[in-house]
Amino acid sequence: MADSPTQVNPQITDAVTQANTKVLAEAPAMSVALVYQMFAQSVGLSIQNSTSNQQNMQALAGAATAKAIEKIASIS
Repeated sequence: MADSPTQVNPQITDAVTQANTKVLAEAPAMSVALVYQMFAQSVGLSIQNSTSNQQNMQALAGAATAKAIEKIASIS
């Protein structure tokens, strides 16, 4: 065993420091990107729901129109 503590290679400590700095620097951009993705997904789901509701209302309107025409036709 060596009596003196071994030194870490300065290139290794520099590489680790640069990697940590890169991660910390990119964190805000990644957070904003995640927020944008979640917003886009929720808007997409909202549009899908409104399309489904519109289709259902169109079916109800068709049925109501058919029933109204049937009642009008039975009056005469």
